[in-house]
Amino acid sequence: MRKTTNENRSNQYLLIALSIVCVLLIGVSFVGEELISPVKQVSGFVITPIQKGINGLGGWLAGLADNFEDAVSLREENAQLKERVDQLTVENTQLIQNKEELDRLRELFELDQQYEDYEKVGARIIAKESGNWFQLFTIDKGSKDGVKKDMNVISGSGLVGIVTEVGSSWATVRSIIDDNSSVSAMVSNTSDQCIVAGDLRLLDEGALNLVKLTDADKKVHVGDKIVTSYISEKFLPGILIGYISELNNDSNNMTKSGLLTPVVDFRHLQEVLVILELKEYIPSDTAAILDEGGTPGGESKAQNEAEPQSEKEEG
Repeated sequence: MRKTTNENRSNQYLLIALSIVCVLLIGVSFVGEELISPVKQVSGFVITPIQKGINGLGGWLAGLADNFEDAVSLREENAQLKERVDQLTVENTQLIQNKEELDRLRELFELDQQYEDYEKVGARIIAKESGNWFQLFTIDKGSKDGVKKDMNVISGSGLVGIVTEVGSSWATVRSIIDDNSSVSAMVSNTSDQCIVAGDLRLLDEGALNLVKLTDADKKVHVGDKIVTSYISEKFLPGILIGYISELNNDSNNMTKSGLLTPVVDFRHLQEVLVILELKEYIPSDTAAILDEGGTPGGESKAQNEAEPQSEKEEG
């Protein structure tokens, strides 16, 4: 009982002391600024650095949290941007391919208009022999599309080759650059006859062999246009082959030989046109009979010109 009474008295004393302190502080505040100034200085000297430290720590923690949120946001944004870049890259690649295809198809259309007298069918190349050149390749059109053996094939600006084998939905084409190919041709502006022969050894130079050129009047020059001849057994007349890039006299001094630059890019073929018309060829013996008005044994000028040119023609 006495212990409890002592504790109560202690509490009362403490309360009285605190009250006196508060009253004194209140009284001091009324007395004037000069008396409380030292108290403010002491409190400012002690509390201000602590407050600054706490504020700095809080700001650093807040900045750290913001940086973390920004980093997460930036990673998400970066992932979205990368995905968008990939998507745009695919779209851009597709647009480039579409443009290239459009350019090729426009070129085929212009070629189609150039030889508008012939019915044609477009075809895509689906296979070829190994190597960089399209000397022997397969297209996706066949007999069901009207394609037949020995039909002429064109692309780019002129003659590509000839159909050598046909299936129901495919066909094989031998181009004029193949070693086994030779085409009866002529100089466009003079009609002088010659043969264009394939030679894979010359392809790296971008050239074909030009042989047995008859130029008695010496009117043929480098740069002249070479087209398929009207006396060709398999090729329709007037199809552009290329331009003379080199010309020399043969040892017999009767003919000339040289090189021809083809107008078709045989490295990058993708689409071609097949002319759905076969050359109507009259054999030399029949031509002789017709030329002589039906008299057997006659020999016409056309026969004399055709024999040396078509002797080697393979297509």
